Amino acid sequence: MVPSVTGNGTSTFTGTYDPATKTMNYTTNWTGLSGGATSGGFYNGASGATGTAIGSPWTMGTDSTGTSSNTGTMTLTADQATQLINGNWYYTIGTAANPNGEIRGQITASR
Repeated sequence: MVPSVTGNGTSTFTGTYDPATKTMNYTTNWTGLSGGATSGGFYNGASGATGTAIGSPWTMGTDSTGTSSNTGTMTLTADQATQLINGNWYYTIGTAANPNGEIRGQITASR
């Protein structure tokens, strides 16, 4: 996170982007957060920089343990697709203790 947050949380992100349909399918898994995930979403910003929110925040489930996952589909604009492919997207997951984000993952894409 920017600024950094002390904690033991980890996360993985996997997804696919289809340029023909402009659709991204993704799954994010996390574990070890300080508590249940209360928020999550995508941002446009380079590694180490604060970015701007993209699209709607994720709908979080009933995670009360700090370990869960989120799966979704998103249709990207041409600008968003370029940002994603250029490595300028990241995701965050927030908790009650860290509502602005407890963990952050920069997304890298390959063809």
